[in-house]
Amino acid sequence: MNTIGKNFTLTTFGESHGPAIGGVVDGMPAGIDIDLDFIQSELDRRRPGQSKITTSRQEADRVELLSGVFEGKSTGCPIGFIVRNENQHSQDYENLRTVFRPSHADYTYYMKYGIRDHRGGGRSSARITISRVVAGALAKLVLRQRGISVVAYTSQVGPIALDRDYSKYDLTLTESNAVRCPDAEKAALMEELISQVKAEGDTIGGIITCVVKGCPVGLGAPEFGKLHAALGAAMLSINAVKGFEYGDGFDSATRRGSEVNDRFAQGPDGTIMTLSNHSGGIQGGISNGEDIYFRVAFKPVATLLQPQQTVDLEGNATTLTARGRHDPCVLPRAVPVVESMAAMTILDQILSTN
Repeated sequence: MNTIGKNFTLTTFGESHGPAIGGVVDGMPAGIDIDLDFIQSELDRRRPGQSKITTSRQEADRVELLSGVFEGKSTGCPIGFIVRNENQHSQDYENLRTVFRPSHADYTYYMKYGIRDHRGGGRSSARITISRVVAGALAKLVLRQRGISVVAYTSQVGPIALDRDYSKYDLTLTESNAVRCPDAEKAALMEELISQVKAEGDTIGGIITCVVKGCPVGLGAPEFGKLHAALGAAMLSINAVKGFEYGDGFDSATRRGSEVNDRFAQGPDGTIMTLSNHSGGIQGGISNGEDIYFRVAFKPVATLLQPQQTVDLEGNATTLTARGRHDPCVLPRAVPVVESMAAMTILDQILSTN
């Protein structure tokens, strides 16, 4: 299961401490201008070492496109790419060779396959999301031509949270701070909290909100092809994600139908629209033309720089203190990953209707 999508597909390969991370994108429409600077800028948003609240691992993360592009345009053939690993400190993980890290994939991988790469988690490492960001950037280039935008932002870190209504914020300010939060005051508090947690050798989780604008009516299909199910599957495949909700989500469970029903009306241009958007732009599993918005919950990073009780391969109790360079909070670097998965999912749905 290293491939996602039906019409626009991404197949990924590589490990955290291997020679490179890479992928193959198939189904890319032909004739799309391939803006390599834009693709690289998306990778730079995910890149490690970009601020004091992220891992100090230094990687250029320069993408190399190997196929599927001719004279700056997509040919319609598979686009192969790699991003080379250049700053691995594999020796930092030697003490993990024979022990299972709490809440990590070590135990489950070992029991399923009988072998595991202890260096940075190998295939389970968040570094693998590089491939998703490259493919997501390619998907964004196609969506841009169709007037569709995908923007995500950090809406909560620990107990510090923004209002749930995304329309109250200027989302162009998201990139103005290290946390990627459009509220400067809350961003400062979030950064302070992450720095405090990092100093304690601990980690913290939070929530990323994503908004898709310009999506046409009709994406998604009954009964097992619902758009929100596809988005949910894409988001829940991201490392450290623990929850997904769209529209009012779980908050609607405490409300009455009279409070959350989206009433229809005719817009100024004569098209049908809704007067509210509690549904998050999706009704009956199909997009209704309104903004699609959803929230993704991330757990605290599993690797702590403090002692934890665990067991070794033989089941013997032991104490583990991890070493190496790790994120105290994954959210700032996960924002472009959420956008990428949303962009790929929306494009895949669009291509399925053509």
